[in-house]
Amino acid sequence: MAETAVSSLIDRLLHLLTQEAKLLGGIHGEVADIKDELESIQSFLKDADAKAAAEQDIDEGVKTWVKQVREVAFHIDVAIDQYLLQVALHDPHPSGFRGTLQKTTHLLKTILPRHKIAAKIQEIKASVQKINERSRRYGFQSTAQESCSGARSISWNNDPRKDSLYLDDADVVGIESPIDELISWLVGGSPHRTVVSVVGMGGLGKTTLTKKVYDNQMVKGYFDCHAWISVSQSYKIKDLLRSIIKQFCEGRKELPFSGIDAMDEQLLVNKLRDYLLQKRYVVVFDDVWKIEFWDSIKNSLLDNHIGGRIIITTRNSEVANYCKKSSPIRVYKLQPLPSDKAWELFCKRAFQFDFEGHCPAILEKLSHDIVEKCGGLPLAIVAISGLLTTKEKTMFEWKDLHDSLGFEFGRNPHLSSVNKILSLSFEDLPYNLKSCFLYLGMYPEDYSINCIRLIRQWIAEGFVKEIEGKTLEEVAQEYLIELIQRSLVQVSEFKLDGKVRRCRLHDLLHEIVLQKMKDLSFCHVLLKQESSFEGLTQRMSVNKVSYNVLKGFKDKKIHSLLLFNLDELPKSFMSPFFSDFKFLKVMDFEEAPLDHIPKDVGTLFHLRYLSLRNTKVKKLPQSIGKLQNLETLDLKQTLVSELPIEINKLRKLRHLLAYYHDYGLDFSLASQKGVKIQKGVGCLEELQKLYFVDLNHGGVDLVKDMGKLRQLRKLGVKNLSKETMRALCASIATMNHLQSLDIASISEDEIIDLQSISTPPQCLQRLYIKGHLEKLPDWIPKLQHLVKLGIYWSKLNEDPMKALQNLPNLLELEISRQAYNGEKLHIKIGGFPKLKILNLQFLDALHSLMIDEGALALLEKFVIGRSPQLKQLPCGILHLRNLKELRFIDMHKEFEESLDPELGSHYWIIEHVPIVYLLHKVRTGFYDLEARILRSKHLTGL
Repeated sequence: MAETAVSSLIDRLLHLLTQEAKLLGGIHGEVADIKDELESIQSFLKDADAKAAAEQDIDEGVKTWVKQVREVAFHIDVAIDQYLLQVALHDPHPSGFRGTLQKTTHLLKTILPRHKIAAKIQEIKASVQKINERSRRYGFQSTAQESCSGARSISWNNDPRKDSLYLDDADVVGIESPIDELISWLVGGSPHRTVVSVVGMGGLGKTTLTKKVYDNQMVKGYFDCHAWISVSQSYKIKDLLRSIIKQFCEGRKELPFSGIDAMDEQLLVNKLRDYLLQKRYVVVFDDVWKIEFWDSIKNSLLDNHIGGRIIITTRNSEVANYCKKSSPIRVYKLQPLPSDKAWELFCKRAFQFDFEGHCPAILEKLSHDIVEKCGGLPLAIVAISGLLTTKEKTMFEWKDLHDSLGFEFGRNPHLSSVNKILSLSFEDLPYNLKSCFLYLGMYPEDYSINCIRLIRQWIAEGFVKEIEGKTLEEVAQEYLIELIQRSLVQVSEFKLDGKVRRCRLHDLLHEIVLQKMKDLSFCHVLLKQESSFEGLTQRMSVNKVSYNVLKGFKDKKIHSLLLFNLDELPKSFMSPFFSDFKFLKVMDFEEAPLDHIPKDVGTLFHLRYLSLRNTKVKKLPQSIGKLQNLETLDLKQTLVSELPIEINKLRKLRHLLAYYHDYGLDFSLASQKGVKIQKGVGCLEELQKLYFVDLNHGGVDLVKDMGKLRQLRKLGVKNLSKETMRALCASIATMNHLQSLDIASISEDEIIDLQSISTPPQCLQRLYIKGHLEKLPDWIPKLQHLVKLGIYWSKLNEDPMKALQNLPNLLELEISRQAYNGEKLHIKIGGFPKLKILNLQFLDALHSLMIDEGALALLEKFVIGRSPQLKQLPCGILHLRNLKELRFIDMHKEFEESLDPELGSHYWIIEHVPIVYLLHKVRTGFYDLEARILRSKHLTGL
């Protein structure tokens, strides 16, 4: 794991040496030498890490050496930060004679601190050279000497997964339905060779499930040849091919080919293909890690068109998808056990010799908590319940295990196997993904993490490598998807377009990550029960801790500080805060009890990410303009209404997010406020997201200035007027990368003329228009990539459905708040082919809604509300067979009565919809509705 820290540091040094060499000044040579030494050490570290992961004996001298490498990497990072900070603090960049004089004065003032740091770096360089010399004494191999498939694996004797090959049916819980489904895939379907993949995280029971299917008598009888191959991370193709042939021959009571052990790979492939010409076969490849595996095996198992089947178990969904290149595939995504089945398995194992397999009442609460901690993971349930069979059945014993479960995973032999199995996925990651994965451990257990927030923090930390033609955010999104595909990160919420909105760590993986973060000095998680911390750490996550405890961390050289569930952050603590944490790159105050930012925030030279979201901060100090490395400034739901002009100095700023939504008010143009920004914003050329800007301040000049922001992906503006409209249209026409646009006028009567946008952004995916339109702009129906569209207060007289219903990728449409003044809406056959959500509200004149059969084929959610003239249920809802949810809000009494399940004249139209809500406004505000669900003759409260 030390290799992760060293590799990240090498990347940083390489960037400094090539991109920012002038900043290093007199220490350039020393830094270059250190980089070279670290690169030499790096290859040996990979070997040390691999031996540790494979449980090979490593003497104490090697462990000490690895620890020294980690520590020296930490000290190098800190020394570089200190040097760059000194350069930044004493380089005011003035010009002319006065500037020369100032520079000379500053140089004289900083010679001593720079000299001290340079001497420190010389000292570190000598330490690195000594460490490099010692690496050769321990007999490590460099990575150049490793085999191409030389990955980390667990020896068979110590592998707990072998038990899953010998389980009795009575010991298996919750896989009856998956077994039946997989059998049907094997013995039915296409005659072509088909790859069936069972995908899921480690310990989920993929091998157990597949073995039960493989051993099923129907499967045994259906196929002529059978082979089970354990692949894992280290394999040789020739050995796998020999094993397949031998198992085929043994199963048919035939002698294997003469000389098989001496055959090369090509001859083995040819022999196997000839052997299978007229035979129906099934081969299981258990525990496949790399997508390249399929390329090495696909030609040996030919498609003889008589129903050959290949089963792959893997943690990585990309392994399954990759096979699609040359074979039909079926993918079974194995899920964690549901709570009832997890409880059944726990009781069956923990009380197999006591209490007739039932949990005693006194232990029930603790037992349920332990099972919940396992998150439906059979391997963990079996291991923990097995450990509990060795303990007394008392509250004290079980509570002791419950409270120390994370610690026990690292040291208890009953549970260490779970740690090893789950850790294999981590060890298999490239080093930059290891850092990204570990970062998730900074969030509390069970925390649903906003993916955009996480990605911006990764970028601020420098974990994300640049790739030509892609933004850092796009690359980071690929990193996240890979972690999900590797079954290391779980998706907790999807966006409508299938992208990931929120993610989380499995509870047990979270425990393992906490231990790895500690071992690597990657992060210290400060919990409520702790009062102090000794040792090195680069990051800190603080959860439910008194601010007084934080005072002890002011000299810890911390890069990232994330705060969760704090009761207070008083001014007396915040005043010296930034001078105490001057090396911060990520400072996340989201939802902290904070109402002001100290004036010296500008001293945080290294700061790249600053979030004040959901705090009571009202004003930013002018020194904010000194944060020359700041990339993200998140002011969502703060009380900041105006940004100082110094913001325009932040040339590296990528995301500027600022607005306040008053949820106590009914939804209106006034319920959401943007911020006032100053002219000169056009110099922020890296800016990708800017919302919401109050155009009532700055006028036409500000809007023209925004036209220089050519990298914008998301733009939101408030208080648009006739005076600023034409300038905004011209600026939007220059934003070729724009994906999201949100425009709100200064009043409901102010006409928005968007027709004059000469070349609308072709990549636009989300569009929200809030204001009076004389007509729907002609360019909107031409937006081929549009996913979401919202139109409010637009007072359209022509039916907008005619223009919009052919949008090929539209998933969500909302027409609301008098957006349409006509009496009829008509959705024709084939209209809105991909739409999933349709929301029609506050349409006072709407009298009739016609939906042709064949329209809205994929609609899942339909909201109709607050349209007093619409007194009859649209009959076309009958044809919406994919509809899952229907909501009616404050509809006419006659309309609601027609929906009564027993007496309603139109209930038959909605009878097929799984859930139907009736909602009524009960108070002022955004969350103003009381919901009732239609169940029977009477309406019952939810």
